[in-house]
Amino acid sequence: MPRTRTSHASTNAPRRHRSARPRLALVGVAVVAPTLWFALPAAAAVAPIGLGTASSFSVLAGAGITNTGPTTMWGDAGTFATTSESGFGTVTILGTNHGGDAVTQQAKNDLTTAYNQAAASAPPTNVADELGGLTLTPGVYDGAALQLTGTLTLDTLGDPNAVFVFRTGSTLITASSSDVIVLGGGVACNVFWQVPSSATLGTASHLIGTVMASTSITANTGATIVGRLLASTGAVTLDSNTLTNTGCADSTMSTTTSTASPTTAPPTTAAAVPTSSTTPTGSSTPTTTPGDITQGERPPLAFTGPGRSVPFAVTAGVSLFVGTAALRIRRHRLRAAGSPGSA
Repeated sequence: MPRTRTSHASTNAPRRHRSARPRLALVGVAVVAPTLWFALPAAAAVAPIGLGTASSFSVLAGAGITNTGPTTMWGDAGTFATTSESGFGTVTILGTNHGGDAVTQQAKNDLTTAYNQAAASAPPTNVADELGGLTLTPGVYDGAALQLTGTLTLDTLGDPNAVFVFRTGSTLITASSSDVIVLGGGVACNVFWQVPSSATLGTASHLIGTVMASTSITANTGATIVGRLLASTGAVTLDSNTLTNTGCADSTMSTTTSTASPTTAPPTTAAAVPTSSTTPTGSSTPTTTPGDITQGERPPLAFTGPGRSVPFAVTAGVSLFVGTAALRIRRHRLRAAGSPGSA
């Protein structure tokens, strides 16, 4: 017997055919950015300062050289226009004492050229007068009155030809036991201090680089210098110091502080500068001081320091995926009462 259907609607109501299910599909999309290689804006390379004939001198003065106590100079000495030298009975010179001869006079002229070149070096970065506690990369650094208390670290970024130029508006003063160290394989001949007045190095301090002072330079008791003390018009005053002018060709230091004792006699010409592996007969054996240029582990690079310009790679991968979504429109059929709905 046929089953009777009841409905609120007429049984003759037209049937609505199931419409096609419209779907809105967002197909999965993958967007991947390519690998990007770029470098931080790099400062223009700083040219080394050309010292000319002054490069062979450990001490060069304009108004005489005064010494107290045992001092050792690995390099030449000279003074002009004032040619007086006092206290040299306790000075060991591993080079030539030119006094005020023609070599000294030419070196003084070359010093003037080098001083002016350093003054014109660019681009400069302004730094606080106190250099202690800083780690700096190659560049030109300006301060009103530079001073050093504690340790200044120079990071060459692995470049053996890295150049550092420090320019003070007035004086350069280093405190007792202050220190300069180099990371990444350093060369003392490419560190320069341009001083328009006087420079004073503290007791038992350690300085790396060539000091070019317009007037005078004073190295207090026990100060050690890997580089040169070059005074244009004033005097150079020494007190039981060790000055090591190795020259650029052999100033790259090893991974450990050298304590090798020199054995050869002092050179007899100004051009011949003894290496760190030789020592004169009859002189005390100079030993390196903690803080001499060493090559150590480089610290993690911080891209916030002045002059920092290290190329680096950044891989930027952006992956975006939007899953498939479907929008269904449900059809409501008007059927007779009691008919099941469908989805």
